[in-house]
Amino acid sequence: MIRFSTAGESHGQGIVAILEGIPAGLNINTEDIDVDLARRQKGYGRGQRMNIETDQVHILSGVRYAKSMGSPITLFIFNRDWENWQSVMSPTSVDIDGKHLKKPRPGHADLAGLMKYGVDDFRNILERASARETAARVAVGAVCRELLKEFGINIYSYVETIGKVSAKMSGIDKSQIQHLAEMSFVRCPDKAASKKMIQIIKQASSKGDTLGGKFKVVAENVPVGLGSHTQWDLKLDGRLAQSLMSIQAIKAVEVGMGTKFASTLGSASHDEIFYSNKKGFYRTTNRAGGTEGGMSNGENIEISCTMKSIPSLSKPLKSVNIDTKKVEKAEAVRSDVCAVPAAGIVGEAAVAFELARAMVEKFGGDCLEDMKNNYKAYVSRIQII
Repeated sequence: MIRFSTAGESHGQGIVAILEGIPAGLNINTEDIDVDLARRQKGYGRGQRMNIETDQVHILSGVRYAKSMGSPITLFIFNRDWENWQSVMSPTSVDIDGKHLKKPRPGHADLAGLMKYGVDDFRNILERASARETAARVAVGAVCRELLKEFGINIYSYVETIGKVSAKMSGIDKSQIQHLAEMSFVRCPDKAASKKMIQIIKQASSKGDTLGGKFKVVAENVPVGLGSHTQWDLKLDGRLAQSLMSIQAIKAVEVGMGTKFASTLGSASHDEIFYSNKKGFYRTTNRAGGTEGGMSNGENIEISCTMKSIPSLSKPLKSVNIDTKKVEKAEAVRSDVCAVPAAGIVGEAAVAFELARAMVEKFGGDCLEDMKNNYKAYVSRIQII
């Protein structure tokens, strides 16, 4: 089974991920991982931190001569900003002059974490709750993406909405969406909407405010039958939703039509089934978003995620000083104005991990060759149904 864990703080020495279960024999190059790490750092509205960091992965174990060994893969991303925070974040000595953070930010993990862990300085909380942790997830997702490519599965994302500006997707060629998104400063394939999005991000920044939005992740060429209907925790859409919902600031996940199902008749909610000798079973619509009964149904996986506005404001909201209990402005912590474009890259990684995990569960094999043989046998069987 594929699984991973991450460690490290936002301003510590670096971020670490340990990824287990990748079959032996998979080509893994640091350059490919670095490409996705760079994509995560881009997007109009990102903060000053992105001017400091140039994320590059260092593979510490599990890979030899650019091929996976079947053992745990350790990925390390150095924090360049560490040199500015060594006294504040030292694991050994105490910085007696360090500023303790006492005024928790509304909407952040600060206060709940402080109360849960019994600390008197919520830096202990924000350092790990920070979205800096997603750099490790993107690195993990990049490795999983390499595995999925071996089976023709492609994953991409694009921004649907920022603030009150939404893309108009009806007139855009679906085959061009991925390319157009990568060419946009806000990763939106609608050029007119992209310009408006940049403008409202500028406006929010000038007011010391932040903006949220919505992005969509699409996975193409996913085979039928990943996940299972037999147990609640095996359902593919449920697992995808959990992984995506765990991304910092994500407050809603929609599969296919999502919330639109609530106001749509059954006759217009479901995807009619057709058959041809060339295609086999197929559908002409994809309202279900590529899953039925907790299993992939052969159509593209399509999931939209809503991201709230970032709670770190340069003009902070009211809070309470945890020492004096008096009302004060919350701490002003360096952050992005809008991170929706970057969140889409993290969303890709989350989907890549869950699909890779489901592929390994379905087709098994300790080495890539065995997994491919099992996959070919399965495809051959379902083609004659």
